[in-house]
Amino acid sequence: MINFKESIAEKLSKIVEGLDKDEILSMLEVPADSKLGDYTFPCFRLAKVMRKSPAIIAKDIAEKLDDNSIFEKIENVNAYVNMFLNRKAFMSEVIKEVADKKDRYGSSDVGQNRTVIVEYSSPNIAKPFHIGHIRSTVIGHSIYKIYDFLGYKTVRINHLGDYGTQFGKMIVAYKRWGKEEDVKKAPIQTLLEYYVKFHEEAEKDPSLEDEARETFTRLENGEEEEVRLWQWFRDESLKEFNRVYEMLGIEFDSYAGESFYSDKMKPVIDKMREKNLLIESEGAHIVDLSEYNLSPAVIMKKDGSTLYITRDIAAAIYRKDHYDFYKNIYVVASQQNLHFQQWIQILELMGYEWARDCVHVPFGLVSLEDGTMSTRHGRVVFLEDVLNKAVEQTKNIILEINVNTDNLDVTAKQVGIGAVIFNELSNNRIKDYVFSWDKVLNFDGETGPYVQYTHARAASVLRNAGDDFDYALENMEELDMNYISSDSAHELAKMIYAFPDVVLEAAEKYEPSIVTRHIVDIAQGFNRFYHNEHILVDDVAEKRAKLLLVYATKQTIKNGLHLLGMEAPERM
Repeated sequence: MINFKESIAEKLSKIVEGLDKDEILSMLEVPADSKLGDYTFPCFRLAKVMRKSPAIIAKDIAEKLDDNSIFEKIENVNAYVNMFLNRKAFMSEVIKEVADKKDRYGSSDVGQNRTVIVEYSSPNIAKPFHIGHIRSTVIGHSIYKIYDFLGYKTVRINHLGDYGTQFGKMIVAYKRWGKEEDVKKAPIQTLLEYYVKFHEEAEKDPSLEDEARETFTRLENGEEEEVRLWQWFRDESLKEFNRVYEMLGIEFDSYAGESFYSDKMKPVIDKMREKNLLIESEGAHIVDLSEYNLSPAVIMKKDGSTLYITRDIAAAIYRKDHYDFYKNIYVVASQQNLHFQQWIQILELMGYEWARDCVHVPFGLVSLEDGTMSTRHGRVVFLEDVLNKAVEQTKNIILEINVNTDNLDVTAKQVGIGAVIFNELSNNRIKDYVFSWDKVLNFDGETGPYVQYTHARAASVLRNAGDDFDYALENMEELDMNYISSDSAHELAKMIYAFPDVVLEAAEKYEPSIVTRHIVDIAQGFNRFYHNEHILVDDVAEKRAKLLLVYATKQTIKNGLHLLGMEAPERM
């Protein structure tokens, strides 16, 4: 597809003295008001060099550009050269590109098959998969899809929280108060109750904390009973987690969690010693990072057990050796900012040049309307409950408004779960937010169901057009694009044209909400076009041309929803 901005910069570089194409490209702007053109070139910077007023310079440039075939018209307004694209040529270019690429429209080969690891979700074994986990899960899944779409070889890792002192607590609680039949009946709920009880009892009897640490040390040392219970808790937890992942349509390439690296830490600690990084402090071993304005990092406790940071360093080294990654992306809450700064700095000090290829993508936290969530106190909202309730609510709405659908259950799942995902990805990831049932299940406004409904509306128009749509797609070269040169059609085409750049920007910023906001804009643009223009008109040539723009819209929305991890229903 023609890069119109680059073409304009190329043409201006032959007219404007003293600036090369790249400089001009950086100066070109898209006016906020489309009445001022599709692109504009400000001439203030040229005044000193040319020793003329910016307005005179703009007038000269506009006159020299005036006869170019890609422009419909060029105007100079004060110091600006405002350029209006030839709408017919622009529309033809956009529709051809979408029709050619179809499900790959917006994709590219910028990744050159380089390996990108995306670590996301990573719930703790034997604890609830709650609403707080949805952030890492759906943000990470969308980042994976975006990078995959851009030609990277992507690896999805679920770095399970399946090690640490918490398992000492869980094993102690089970041995003291647990029943096997209760765990088998409702694994996560029962284990949560044990975990809560442990902390309640530990407040009365602090020696329980020591017992838990000793139990975890036995687990690390491979004691049979501790390992048996840990493996059982892990297996039962994964069954629960996978039910939720299946609802969300999410799969992973690896479930290698913290425990996977338990036998890989000795070489890491040996290398730190070799580099003289380890210092003994009150019986523990630390790395002093004060030179880098970071607090000390504890690598080994005084009882010899390891910590998250030790395992994360071992994991990064393993991943580089095993996958030879170009980027190693961690989608983990902003609470862990210091943790990531510390271990990435330690990797550098250990001599690993690729340390800065490890990227922490932080996100804000979820709280409940009556305060923060706490697993220790049992104050959680189960993610599975959220998804089931969303599906049930959607089903009720579909029945209430008598929506035309091929399969009620399938559509309710697509829209209900889509609403939850879209709600998560609609705002900048770094923002904290309060979880509200009312907001999640509100299908009005700039929501997932609105975008999905727009896709279904476009699909309905194409179905109702019958053979005319097939003809239009097969014979687009002979169709008159002047029928789709109105303001609403042109604005919609510009948003479709921008989609590939939006995908690239979302990847560069690790920010799926950029895609989310853009497909909302496309949906709104399509609905304006739909209401302003009659599409299935009697004039066959006009109808067929308009159907092509409907098709391009539908395909682009579908591709955008795919990058968010959402379905695009054909009927709603």
